[in-house]
Amino acid sequence: MNANIQTVHFDADNKLVDYINKKLMRLDTFQDRIVNIDVFLKLDNVVHTIKDKIAEIKVNVPKQEFFVKCSSKSFEESFDKAMDSLINMIKRKKEKQAA
Repeated sequence: MNANIQTVHFDADNKLVDYINKKLMRLDTFQDRIVNIDVFLKLDNVVHTIKDKIAEIKVNVPKQEFFVKCSSKSFEESFDKAMDSLINMIKRKKEKQAA
């Protein structure tokens, strides 16, 4: 599994990158055929307010792709919401294939 973390308009500290990598390792328990994972961390440019932090996760599996996008006031919270949605997507897809 190849994980690629990209930040847009800022540099992520090592603590955030380690946090994301540790969480991404959980995906192997739900889908064992993951080719690669792209994580995009962005700052939402909203004028005169606290900027929202956006986390996007794209997972490539042979013959399909999963994509989720979530935003909140912290990157950790955005990433956790996106991971939960992604895990639910993968579980639903596996249930459909098993049926």
